[in-house]
Amino acid sequence: SVLMLPALALLLLGAHFFRAGVLPLAAACAVLLVLLFVRSPWSARVLQVALLLGTLEWLRTAWVFASARAATGQPYTRLLVILGSVALVTALAAWLLRSRAARNHFRVAD
Repeated sequence: SVLMLPALALLLLGAHFFRAGVLPLAAACAVLLVLLFVRSPWSARVLQVALLLGTLEWLRTAWVFASARAATGQPYTRLLVILGSVALVTALAAWLLRSRAARNHFRVAD
């Protein structure tokens, strides 16, 4: 289903916030998962915005972690590849919410 990738992206983002100890944002990701089942155009837009913000969070995290590793002389290429890939998947999830299947699910008028 077209909603699988957005669900996975939100789960990863929630795990990221949980691991960082930012529990309100982890809880927000759980609430956003529920919006995948709300068949309304506004829920699709809220999810898109959240996933785009999530993409920015992954890029910010990649920058912070890579900078810290570079400052101590540690390798950081693999970290950038992994977090860059997660950011790309999150952006793709937001883009998929514009697909015909997602528009049908959320009852977005053409």
